[in-house]
Amino acid sequence: MTSSISKAQKGLVSQLIKLRKLTQPYFLPYTKNNGWLFLYLLIALLFCVGGTVLFLLTGLISLLSNFAPEITNQFLGGVQNSLKIIWDGPSGKIISSLFALGVFSFITVRGQLKQRRWLPWLLLGLIILMLLSVNGINAGISFLVRDITNALIDKDENESYKNLWILGICFISALPIRSFQFYFSAKLQLLWREWLSKSLINDYLDDRTYYILNPNDESDTDVDNPDQRITEDARDFTAQTIDLSLNIFDSLLVFSLNIFILLSISRELTLALIIYATLVSSLLLFASRKLFKLNFDQLRYEADFRYGLVHVRNNAESIAFYSGENQEEKEVSRRLKSVVNNFNLLIIWEALLRVLQRSGIYGSVFIPYIILSGPILSGQMDYGSFSQANLNYNLLEGSLFFIIYKIEALARFSASIGRLEGFQSNMNEIRDNQYDDFKVKIKTSESIILKNVSIKTPGKDNYLINNLNLSVQTGQSLLVVGPSGCGKTSLLRAISGLWAIQSGEIETPSNGDLLFIPQKPYMTLGSLREQLCYPLDKNRFSDDHLKAVLEEVKLPQIIQRYPDLDIKQDWQRLLSLGEQQRLAFARLLLNSPKYVVLDEATSALDVNTEKHLYELLNQREMACISVGHRPTLKNYHETVLEITDNKGWRLLSAASYTFNEN
Repeated sequence: MTSSISKAQKGLVSQLIKLRKLTQPYFLPYTKNNGWLFLYLLIALLFCVGGTVLFLLTGLISLLSNFAPEITNQFLGGVQNSLKIIWDGPSGKIISSLFALGVFSFITVRGQLKQRRWLPWLLLGLIILMLLSVNGINAGISFLVRDITNALIDKDENESYKNLWILGICFISALPIRSFQFYFSAKLQLLWREWLSKSLINDYLDDRTYYILNPNDESDTDVDNPDQRITEDARDFTAQTIDLSLNIFDSLLVFSLNIFILLSISRELTLALIIYATLVSSLLLFASRKLFKLNFDQLRYEADFRYGLVHVRNNAESIAFYSGENQEEKEVSRRLKSVVNNFNLLIIWEALLRVLQRSGIYGSVFIPYIILSGPILSGQMDYGSFSQANLNYNLLEGSLFFIIYKIEALARFSASIGRLEGFQSNMNEIRDNQYDDFKVKIKTSESIILKNVSIKTPGKDNYLINNLNLSVQTGQSLLVVGPSGCGKTSLLRAISGLWAIQSGEIETPSNGDLLFIPQKPYMTLGSLREQLCYPLDKNRFSDDHLKAVLEEVKLPQIIQRYPDLDIKQDWQRLLSLGEQQRLAFARLLLNSPKYVVLDEATSALDVNTEKHLYELLNQREMACISVGHRPTLKNYHETVLEITDNKGWRLLSAASYTFNEN
């Protein structure tokens, strides 16, 4: 039992640490050692807002007493007296000191709250202000309920209508405050989600993290479906953090205000409620542990199911050619089955918890009547006090049973924290040089030079090439050949800066002077103009220039089919692989690099078109490194690099090389 409790405590501490890592950076720059400062600022914000509420209320009452003293004395006399007691006693000095301390705390960290970090603190302060105001009104309503009940029993018409007027004013005042609270909460959630999503996207795309994460096994990186983590998980996390945090704070306010009121009416009822709520909440927390894992698994299964459907959409034509609908249906159905099976378990456990929840809530209804029946029947308590006690009891019950009401939300929240923090941690590990096989150190040069370069598959001891030496100067061309799996594409990855080398040295031109074209060219999401200009600015070239380049690579039919260059289509689906390869060459001509790396970039083209495209490269004096299997390719290159399947290699002149030697 002790071991189980200790494990639960460690799990809770771990989740709180993860929560801080995700939450704090938006409000205060994160370091391992400034967690207490962040917590202190949250408390300081309460001091600021609490003091502001009292100052505003005091100013408002003072203003009303000057302009309408009779109305103030008649309707707000109790509030006026309470404020006078506060400011005349030591509590007034304490409140003023805490307010000054809160303001001073934010002044001292103003340098760290740049880059729009003042805005979330301001919104958070406004939300707390709304909550304090509403809870203050609710506390006042409990006394009004008592007075109205007693006035009705005594048939005191004047007192009844007076208190009803005040009650109406309270309701009218509370409604816009609640509306503003909702608006500010939603606004804070939206701004936070935007910031968090941008931060995750930047980390994901920084230093090719997206490339490093994806090739690795899920079991190795603990990252599945990065798209869902950036979109849905970030959205759920920000929404749930704000909702749960504000609900917890609201519950604490309700508890703080109503516990004293209820204690003044009946200590026995207060004690009974606290004991009962503690027992029921503990039971439900123990029973709900299963929900946390089920919710985590559900998010993963849902993401896998969605990815299966996206995979079908992205490869629709290939599946259609193979008539592979049955196989795809089996795979998607298998993923759906995981979703359904796990959700069935969720339904069962949530149903059991709902039974326990309702049992606990219904049981608590009888407590006020059991405890207070005696004092009422004996005449020790009037009906007004009973009504007030019942109202305060219900409010207090809601705050104490907060965990019961939010147990499913807490389970989903825990799952969201785990997934989002796991994603972020993996990206941080990459930035901290945990994936050395992808950490590239390339010197900038005017040429492509490899000195004693050895290459292996990242994460494995599978060496592909040993001690390779070669150079490609401006205007020169190199053809890389060899059997499948020998390391041809791996060599291109190393030259392009995607893989690290195990030994040796690589020198390449800067990014703008080196362009890589794979066998299946990348088709970006956008217009035809953006396809052609990628990765350059789409407005860099005129329409006539773009159309002329398309003519050069023998793609006039695209202009005929899509005369509007700004039209957006699913180009990967609409264009054949041959058209995509020619479009990639058009992109190459527009970028005009000094060096180009081609990985079977003409494999879907006929030999005449292939010859024409290589002639275009020669006319522009672009140096190129090509990978291919066609014997005709050697006609367009000066040198051949042959890689063998035993990590060996040799350099030959293209004129002396024959493909029969492979």
